Amino acid sequence: MSGELTNQPSKEEPEFVRQVAAKAARKLRVQREGRQGVWFGLGMSGLIGWSVAVPTLLGAMLGLWLDRRHPGARSWTLMLLVAGLCIGCANAWHWVAQQDKAMHDEPEDKKAEDKKDE
Repeated sequence: MSGELTNQPSKEEPEFVRQVAAKAARKLRVQREGRQGVWFGLGMSGLIGWSVAVPTLLGAMLGLWLDRRHPGARSWTLMLLVAGLCIGCANAWHWVAQQDKAMHDEPEDKKAEDKKDE
């Protein structure tokens, strides 16, 4: 019990300190560069929505056309709607992951600027 209450630094503390410092540096850089407003966020969410909706609708329209031209036991509309949805979700996921990586992987010159400010 007495070992738990001592103020000995843990091995995780340097990692925690590094993470806090990186977040603080990012916040300071954003404050210097200016904030992106609500409209920017709404525009990005709209972009993600359209990147899912367009392939889904295109798949459904192609499926309807195929069902009319080549009727069969299976529904082309349903299959291509699901395929378009999967493609759209993969597209949106890729885009969001790319933006997240760009946000967290700063260029070296900006990291150097942030360290100067500290």
